[in-house]
Amino acid sequence: MQNSKRLVLVYCLKIFDIALMLMAMTASFILAEMPRNGIVWPQDLWQINLKLINVLLLVLLVVIWHLVFLSMGLYDSRRIDRGKGEYHDVFKAVVMGSMLLLVVGALFRRDHINREVVLYFAALTFSFTCIGRLFLRMVLGWVRVHNRNLRRLLLVGSNRRGMAFARRVKAKSQLGYRVVGYIDDQFPSCYEGYQTTSVPLPYLGSLEAFDEVLSREQIDEVVIALPIRSFYEPMQRIIESCECQGIQVHLLSDFFQLQIARARSAEFDGIPLLTLSTHNLPLWPGYMKRVFDIAVAVPAIVLLSPLFLLSALLIKLLSPGPVFFVQDRVGYNRRPFRMIKFRSMVPNADLMQKELEVLNEAQGPVFKIKNDPRVTPLGRIFRKTSLDELPQLFNVLRGDMSLVGPRPLPLRDVEQFEENYLNRRFSVRPGITCLWQVNGRTATRTSFDAWIEQDLEYIDHWSFVLDLKILAKTIPAVLRGTDAH
Repeated sequence: MQNSKRLVLVYCLKIFDIALMLMAMTASFILAEMPRNGIVWPQDLWQINLKLINVLLLVLLVVIWHLVFLSMGLYDSRRIDRGKGEYHDVFKAVVMGSMLLLVVGALFRRDHINREVVLYFAALTFSFTCIGRLFLRMVLGWVRVHNRNLRRLLLVGSNRRGMAFARRVKAKSQLGYRVVGYIDDQFPSCYEGYQTTSVPLPYLGSLEAFDEVLSREQIDEVVIALPIRSFYEPMQRIIESCECQGIQVHLLSDFFQLQIARARSAEFDGIPLLTLSTHNLPLWPGYMKRVFDIAVAVPAIVLLSPLFLLSALLIKLLSPGPVFFVQDRVGYNRRPFRMIKFRSMVPNADLMQKELEVLNEAQGPVFKIKNDPRVTPLGRIFRKTSLDELPQLFNVLRGDMSLVGPRPLPLRDVEQFEENYLNRRFSVRPGITCLWQVNGRTATRTSFDAWIEQDLEYIDHWSFVLDLKILAKTIPAVLRGTDAH
């Protein structure tokens, strides 16, 4: 009965997706024709295009659309998925389907299937499909809260991880799961750090009785919460049994007690992977950050070009030596890159640093002197106003840096790192500005530990809004010129 209801729901969803696709196609033709011929009503549009070849192409498009959505797993059960994964798969399916539509239009020389139509089509189909899936989730959530369309779930393992999962499932009634009970050895002696917990769940039997419990309780899905090291063989046997009977298995993947890193599942050439990552920069927001960097850096370079020329001219007139100071810095994933600044020191200032090490006023491995004798008079103005940092916009264009991120450190400073956790600041691209600069712009005022703490805080709590806030705070900090040297 449960399977038949699901089949009906899946068939309805497939028809719904195709209907949304046809609506988007019709709207795309109307929007594309509007600038040239005014408003074209749908009935007129379909009369114009209702030729045999167009009908055949439409049928081909429906088949392709269905196969693409099917290949992306968009008709699989996604109760546990919060929606982000589904919308990501919808995006990939729409992009793939739209590209195939463009290819079909070119092969069959259909002039009305052009790039403009396909762009409208992709945008509208993605929007319609996501709204439809969101509405479906809301309806199904309401139905499940009222004890309909439930799936019976068996928990394997009674340790803290398993019981915490069971409590969260119970709290999320809109997912439509009912934990019928758990199985485990009654007195497990080899959990090795995993504490068993008494919870108000029925005990259904030992691990050896798994097959019997499976058939007796009419289980739909199984969740395994056993420690993998101690229970590998029982887990393997349970998974094989579920595989033979077509029962879905969920394996709690928090095998390790992670403090900072987050776990996500992936697949490489058919091989399942569990990825542990410490920085909070997902794929698409990462692309957005890069696009934003370029979108700001290009006009900034154009607008500031007179200031660039004036600064270069002043440096050449008032101090012998090159205009730019280029130094190796440590960037993303500890890869060195050449950072560009306007020269604010005398030539060969790097060679003089060893003699000045005894005057270092900064804490930790960094090197800072408030009244550095190597800085030229013009360089002091540049540093106070941060004009010397402007050429790093070219580093942003090259992809070596971002507008916002931990400041790139010289090789000399990084080589003196003693604690491994300090290297986590290299898990994102370095930036022109950061929390440290807007909260206290020198290492002599802000201790090295506080500096690193702010860098790690930025990495752990990154968001696009945080970048905008830091950029907004950077402008008044630069205008004040406080503590910049």
